[in-house]
Amino acid sequence: MNYRHSFHAGNSADVVKHSLLISLVRALQLKQSALTLIDTHAGCGLYDLGGDEAGRTGESTQGVLRAFADTNPLLSDYRAAVKAVNVGAEPRLYPGSPQILAQLLRPQDSLIVNEKHPQDAYILRGVMRGTSAAVHERDAYELWLALLPPRSPRGVVVVDPPYEQVDERERITATLAAAMRKWAHGVTVIWYPLKSRATHERWKQQLGKLGIPKLLGVEHWLYDADQPGIYNGAGLFIVNPPYAFTQSLPPLLDALRAALAPEGHKGQLTADWLSD
Repeated sequence: MNYRHSFHAGNSADVVKHSLLISLVRALQLKQSALTLIDTHAGCGLYDLGGDEAGRTGESTQGVLRAFADTNPLLSDYRAAVKAVNVGAEPRLYPGSPQILAQLLRPQDSLIVNEKHPQDAYILRGVMRGTSAAVHERDAYELWLALLPPRSPRGVVVVDPPYEQVDERERITATLAAAMRKWAHGVTVIWYPLKSRATHERWKQQLGKLGIPKLLGVEHWLYDADQPGIYNGAGLFIVNPPYAFTQSLPPLLDALRAALAPEGHKGQLTADWLSD
């Protein structure tokens, strides 16, 4: 699956990913000590929902526009993050993870964003100008390991690849295993698209064999049964999520599922531990 950010900006996967990312970082910020936030596959950082690429798929109509039409207060933090880069009531621009993480920074926190694609990295530098973020143009998996452990004791690594390579899941699994040896207590967020339940179950079994004590899997299935050959949803693997985040997660997931379920489907948005 080729999942470049620019073609899918503001879709249902982005709404879930960014809502949970905001909740996760804010839970960690309940403590005053500094955080280092690292985004390994940052993309462009900001997307035009009416542009050629996002406009070609039109997926934002089933994602961010639904979240804006919903009145549930549990989605207000997400809506505020999108409004921060827009003028007017309806969003025309969509902030990627680097922009959202930059909005969440406290003075003691730091942000490192990385994008290997030269054209996207050039755009990303312009988007992040005026923030305190450090922008890199390196191989994501090399950077992931090279920056661990970060300078601050606490932090979050966000891994959000386009899944262009057939071995992407294998590279993530291997790099996560190595990362845990260097930074066992760190928080890691891995985003993934869902195409078939069988493929996803095999990957979950591989990750379960790593023996990570606290590994949470969040799955958002849009349809009540697999739709062959198309995008069926997305999810997150979260290593070492803080207690405050996991406690607030069930009502947030309920709100997201209700806002994003396609017409005629209830959908599923669940969170389960892969290991005890």
